[in-house]
Amino acid sequence: MADRLVVAGAGAVGAAVAWAAARDRLAGEVVLVDPDPGSGASRVAGGMLAPISEAWPGERDVLELGAASLARWPALAERIAEDAGTPVGLRREGTLQVAVDSADVADLERIAEHLRAWGRGVERLTGREVRRREPSLGPAVRAGIAVPDDLAVDNRRLLATLAAAGRARGVVADGRRVTRVVDDGARVVGVSLDGEVLEADRVVVAAGAWSAALHPALADRVRPVKGEILRVRARRSSLPPPTRTVRAAVSGRPVYAVPRDGGRLVVGATQYEAGFDPDVLVGGVRDLVADVERVLPGIADYALEETAASFRPGTDDNLPLLGPVGPSGLLAATGHGRNGMLLVAVTVDALTAVLRGDALPAEAAPAAADRPDVASGPAARVR
Repeated sequence: MADRLVVAGAGAVGAAVAWAAARDRLAGEVVLVDPDPGSGASRVAGGMLAPISEAWPGERDVLELGAASLARWPALAERIAEDAGTPVGLRREGTLQVAVDSADVADLERIAEHLRAWGRGVERLTGREVRRREPSLGPAVRAGIAVPDDLAVDNRRLLATLAAAGRARGVVADGRRVTRVVDDGARVVGVSLDGEVLEADRVVVAAGAWSAALHPALADRVRPVKGEILRVRARRSSLPPPTRTVRAAVSGRPVYAVPRDGGRLVVGATQYEAGFDPDVLVGGVRDLVADVERVLPGIADYALEETAASFRPGTDDNLPLLGPVGPSGLLAATGHGRNGMLLVAVTVDALTAVLRGDALPAEAAPAAADRPDVASGPAARVR
């Protein structure tokens, strides 16, 4: 057998790692295994590439990893588009983060102070200044922060483009399900696909919230964090949607609206510790509609095209698991939580470095998969 790399999971992270490994000829054969490619959290994502507006006090490593990935995204998008022959749907309009009551304004100011302390400048805006930039914002908006360097990506277009780029580079698609990674106690020897072992020299586990079940080295280190989104479309009689990503806090609840082509918006996202419960809940839809309507009142006239739920792969410190873990030849690319799309670029660089035989890049070191004391359970904080 020639040197074979198996990537378990064909969401955005797994598909990008498989494509990059094939593009850089890091294995004799790259096999991407998933019974339903492009499903799961990657299909339901909002597509924000927004480390600054996602920043939270006490999560400096999360911010720095996200900022490193954001800087890599434009070049990554060009390389994928070059192989696929079509763009990935990258948007460069930036983000407005807004607040609608005094408590949320105070939280916004605290976030801005932390960002300034970390050397990340932000532009504070009054409610009037925010509405001048995005007339679709309503009178309830009292203040905001402009983050012009944030990007966004059309997640579903990205998934299709990654699939095409992978095919162009010779990635082999296998539609079976990986049930476990097989090793001999010292090194990986393959993966079990419904009882049949596919031999492999190296395996990248990129199965999102399901990763923990594939090998004991990942057990209890990744958990599902349920989230729900809406996809809506402006009708002919509707007010136009915002041109930028709009993030808001409404009575402490986060909500976002991310533009798509054709007058569409992705609205999200709820968060629950509910295991693998696939149902979209009435209460979740109610909260999303009520909160986004406080910020964008005209959305009440939009068509509701889709509701969907999926599972973010969460870790206790909100950093992913990247690189070697467990027996020789086992690599992780999972645990990306709420930042899955953002961290695709830095994950690609980290995993290709390891596959070449190099160490993890310095910026990815805090997310090393073999770092101690990373577990995932009910006590882990979710926001």
